[in-house]
Amino acid sequence: MKAKTPRDLALGALIRLARDAGFSSSVLDRLFRANRSLDDRDRAFVSQLVQGVIRWRLRLDWIIGGAAHFPLPKIDPRVLDILRLALYQIFFLDRVPESAAVNEAVNQAKAEYPTHVVSFVNGLLRNICRHKDRIAFPDRRKDPVRYLSVYYSYPSWLVEKWVRELGEEEAEALLDAGNRTPPLTGRVNGLKITRPELIRRLEGEGLKAKPTLFSPLGVVIEGLRGRVDQLQAFREGLFQVQDEAAQITSFLLAPSPRSTVLDVCAGQGGKTSHLAELMGNQGSVVALDTNMSRLISLAENSKRLGIGIVHPAVADAAKDASAFFRSSFDRIMVDAPCSGLGVLSRHPDGKWNRIIEDVKRLAGLQSSILNQAAKALRKGGRMLYVTCTVSREENEGVVEAFLRSNRDFVLADLRDQALHWTLDLIDERGFFRALPHRHRTDGFFAALFTRTDH
Repeated sequence: MKAKTPRDLALGALIRLARDAGFSSSVLDRLFRANRSLDDRDRAFVSQLVQGVIRWRLRLDWIIGGAAHFPLPKIDPRVLDILRLALYQIFFLDRVPESAAVNEAVNQAKAEYPTHVVSFVNGLLRNICRHKDRIAFPDRRKDPVRYLSVYYSYPSWLVEKWVRELGEEEAEALLDAGNRTPPLTGRVNGLKITRPELIRRLEGEGLKAKPTLFSPLGVVIEGLRGRVDQLQAFREGLFQVQDEAAQITSFLLAPSPRSTVLDVCAGQGGKTSHLAELMGNQGSVVALDTNMSRLISLAENSKRLGIGIVHPAVADAAKDASAFFRSSFDRIMVDAPCSGLGVLSRHPDGKWNRIIEDVKRLAGLQSSILNQAAKALRKGGRMLYVTCTVSREENEGVVEAFLRSNRDFVLADLRDQALHWTLDLIDERGFFRALPHRHRTDGFFAALFTRTDH
């Protein structure tokens, strides 16, 4: 039996994603576990192909539709993925010769389909290659939303939303930024090492590393070919993988040593561990999540980092979790489930897995979680609301609704609270707002609340 090429594996992953809704990261993890003989270079190529096709799917389909002379739904789904895979290489990968992309697509068609389908794939791809510099996109003057949707490959509802909220020019810059492959960013574990020392350690493992622009604990890591958990510096707990914007949110909450902190939507604990580090591993951090497997990962990660003050607990933060606690907390982190529209560069599946109704539904869930978390905050305490989305309903809208319903809370102006190096990330209303097109980070939002004494 002929061994599968990286392109064959990528095609299989795309077909599985089309059949079973999910995220490409999970599908790729399963694929790599089943094909452990793949070297790091081939793994990277497979990931690039899958993520690239997902990221640019709408533009690729527009090109196919313009060359096929009949509706896309009439093309067999597997054939459509073969074409997408080839066209992604032709239009976006400079190091792959057009002939190689076409020939591999033809071979993939031959393995499954009769001659007329193979001829269709071959003819369509070669015709597109001949005219690749003359692709006609929708008329921007007549329909700017449709043009931006097709050209940058985003659903029209999201383009329309961002144009309405940000204006066309800034929306376009955000669309463009969301299509860039993000860097690998780590957070120095200040309990074990300094940033200059970590950079030297990573360089000693054959990587390039440099400080992030904003976070004093951030490191951009370049040149990694394998998995990050294979690095000795990672295994020793010297750093945690975390985007720069996510790192900054923990600084905004500013927990002190020996304080009590509640993280109500902890997930696998990226922010949880950072809060504990900022506390000098003194005090208590209670980490809630509905998913036991995520909390197990959180506990394992805390052990790797040398953290002993994190206490995981299974609980639904949208319900009255305050009943679990005998006393209130000094600080609360509410990193609420959201639409993830600020992290589409890392998770391009989110373009197609979300619909406009999700934004409204999630805003309701976020409000429920925030209202319930507020019950566990002591008077004079601080609560930080965080999302990784660019959506007024989920950000300012949730904040405004919370303040209307909770008269004993006030919104703190982060310009008065934050460290000087964060000021470029705080807007005129006192909200933290990191944006991919402005700051080259993930898209994050944060608002800080204080519970008054009366």
